[in-house]
Amino acid sequence: MKINEYGRSMIEMLGVLAIIGVLSVGGIAGYSKAMGKYKTNQVVDQVSMIVTNIRTLYAQQMDYNGLNNLTATNMGVIPEELINKAASTAANGIYSAVSLRNGFQGDVYIGATTSRTSEATSRTAFQVEFQGLSRDACVALSTQDWGSGSASGFIGIAVKGSIQTAANAASSTDVTSLTIGCTGAAGASGALTTACPNGATVRVPLSVTQAATACSCMNNNSCSIVWKYF
Repeated sequence: MKINEYGRSMIEMLGVLAIIGVLSVGGIAGYSKAMGKYKTNQVVDQVSMIVTNIRTLYAQQMDYNGLNNLTATNMGVIPEELINKAASTAANGIYSAVSLRNGFQGDVYIGATTSRTSEATSRTAFQVEFQGLSRDACVALSTQDWGSGSASGFIGIAVKGSIQTAANAASSTDVTSLTIGCTGAAGASGALTTACPNGATVRVPLSVTQAATACSCMNNNSCSIVWKYF
């Protein structure tokens, strides 16, 4: 009795492997893009929550003096997922040292600041800074409407296509030009770009072209955005 055995040729097997490889690469790229969009939406929710919580907490105060990462965390205004537990120290639920990290693995800083150029030492505004953002996230976030008018308390945003310098790595960098009534300023590729609701030069939301220039961190996650509110 003769039994004929049939199998796939080497060429056919190579073809199958090539198809699997293409599908795998496409799947990974799709997953990466979906995760990037998820993290960007997460930043939007986190910034909105932080701003709302801080404004509610300080509603009866004259200023935001004393507001920083540690104060904000202990007062419960920071979303739990932003707290980098491995680099923070807490006892009985109270933090003595805290590190905040966003979904893009960049640092997050909260700080009191000025709302007007005429102010010297008063801190009637606060800012939220997210570092280590991807270029796509930076563009998406800077082209979003973050509010306008006194009701929202929104002053503006500052976008930079690079992380802060080592000298500023321990705290949020105060953008002194970003105050109530600012005109906005377009920076060169990677340089600081400020934008305000009624900016004469650059307004928020930024146009896609403006955002692409400001968010020039390219392939590495090194863009940063500062949001200011009063």
